Amino acid sequence: MKSDPSLPLDGQRILELAARSMFDLFANASEGMLLVDREARVVWINDQYKRFLPALGFARVEDFVGHPVSTVVHNTQMHRVLETGKPILIDLLSNKAGTFVVSRIPLRDEAGQVIGALGIVLFDHPETTLQPLIQKFASLQRELDDARRELATQRRSKYTLASFVGTSTAAVEVKRQARKAAQSSSPVLLLGETGTGKELLAHAIHAASARARGPFVSVNIAAVPDTLLEAEFFGVAPGAYTGADRKGRDGKFKLADGGTLFLDEIGDMPLALQPKLLRALQEREIEPLGSNKLVPFDARVIAATSRDLGALVREGRFREDLYYRLNVLPVKVPPLRERRADIPALAEVLIEDIAMRNGAAPFELDADALAMLSSQRWRGNIRELRNVLEQAAMRSDSPQIDEALLAQVLADAGIERVPPAPQPAQRAGAAAAGTLRPLGEQVAEVERRAIRAALEATGGNKLAAAKLLGISRAKLYERLELTA
Repeated sequence: MKSDPSLPLDGQRILELAARSMFDLFANASEGMLLVDREARVVWINDQYKRFLPALGFARVEDFVGHPVSTVVHNTQMHRVLETGKPILIDLLSNKAGTFVVSRIPLRDEAGQVIGALGIVLFDHPETTLQPLIQKFASLQRELDDARRELATQRRSKYTLASFVGTSTAAVEVKRQARKAAQSSSPVLLLGETGTGKELLAHAIHAASARARGPFVSVNIAAVPDTLLEAEFFGVAPGAYTGADRKGRDGKFKLADGGTLFLDEIGDMPLALQPKLLRALQEREIEPLGSNKLVPFDARVIAATSRDLGALVREGRFREDLYYRLNVLPVKVPPLRERRADIPALAEVLIEDIAMRNGAAPFELDADALAMLSSQRWRGNIRELRNVLEQAAMRSDSPQIDEALLAQVLADAGIERVPPAPQPAQRAGAAAAGTLRPLGEQVAEVERRAIRAALEATGGNKLAAAKLLGISRAKLYERLELTA
């Protein structure tokens, strides 16, 4: 050990004795020690270390000592200590002799130059001697793995194209365009009124794309204050400003790396931030707030808006070059009033979801209530439809909801009620009613009409009416009682 000239002679003597005592303590208390020179050759091992030699494949000490440590001890890191001059205080070493907890310490001469290294086997059965520590580490590792899986689940797509309910011509066309968009890596622009399902489609496009295994990260631009949007998008460098996290923070672009970034309500993007967004999309790199380093990213961008971007461009409130950059694959999502044929199927799905969330049995809509739903304008689209159904479910004491209750819900919500369109012909009316009523009711209605017509044709003569209908008089009386 190097002496310290600043100490008095007695102090130097004590320091030397302390170093010798520590060496003797490790030599006796450890499971083994070996010493290598500056060329990484083994020059000495203590008696405890000799017991490992047979397991390492050496019958004699001479076959081990004097040889390069890397040839006699597999997986050793002693050469690293010699190269860097830095100790490795705690490490796990596994080789043919077993698994060991080891420590490696550089040795220096009077001038401070590394002249060798000391290897110490602290424990030779870490699975038992370090069991509490290993258990704690394993527990922390499991918690970390669980947190990573949970985060990955949260950032995965929630919906597929099957989640976009509907078989109308408009719905089928939207799904066709979405499938086509999923096969490309170009930006997608979803256009449509609020509540039409644009976010659901963004999830579905991601799920059908080659990036499905990557994260799906969304940000609602309208919900983030303008002053925070830059940090939200591009992240914050460590210590960028007072109060900033010392470790920095990744932005949405970086979090979406390898997956999809969904920019909802892109029409609300502040004009001052639009050039930075355009540059990020063009160059595929971002500059975190407070940093002068460019960080590459690989994320597919899907944007959505309920606003008229073309009008915003003409008004100078949205950059034309950014509009063209985003409007590569536009998909127009139709409002609900343009796909009324899908309302029965949508209502069924929404009712089941409402019931599941409330822990209750699904309710039913009678024929008149369903007809009323299909006739409304639905300015809020599917979101408004769901709200009306939820309110009806909360107010109803019956498992079946009728037209009167729905009319009251619409009135209380200030929604202008549109009555169902009248059927132009009896046949059309009968066909529509027939598809919405139980079969027994339809059969009874047909029987009533047939018996009434037969009695009218025979002037009320029941025997003649029965013959006309091809049934007995007793059967006619029976049907008259049932259909009365």
